[in-house]
Amino acid sequence: MQRLIKMEPINRREIVKLLGLGAVVGTSAVFLPQAGMADAKAIDEVINKAAGGKKMTKGRITLEVPQIAENGNTVPIGVAVESPMTESDYVKTVHLFADKNPRPEVAVLHFNPASGKASASTRMRMIKTQNVVAVAEMSDGAVFMAKAEVKVTIGGCGG
Repeated sequence: MQRLIKMEPINRREIVKLLGLGAVVGTSAVFLPQAGMADAKAIDEVINKAAGGKKMTKGRITLEVPQIAENGNTVPIGVAVESPMTESDYVKTVHLFADKNPRPEVAVLHFNPASGKASASTRMRMIKTQNVVAVAEMSDGAVFMAKAEVKVTIGGCGG
């Protein structure tokens, strides 16, 4: 069965309306960047969900982040978790968060004993100065957390 779709040209008035709407949306994104950021309570909920509701302990995680990021478009992040990576004791998952980004969960890294070591590096975009949080879940159910602040001079998400 064929369906006929009738296409009609857009008149000048409709084009002006669409351009005006685009200008309003663009302007609000520039002047209200915080509107897209998650609040502290939402961040805590996301981090607790990643930890499975378990108590998080400090230690075993090393975060490699710059103290000052000249440009938030590409901030290098490194994470390593101390573990023997044996069949009975290994890192299962590492979650990386940027607590002031519109989408705070930046990466989820999965490991197993065949990984050899639990370390990775990546780059993330940061809207402004904020904390990078790593949550590591171990094979025995233990959960570790580390946090480091990165000062961003030029935001990478339009800031």
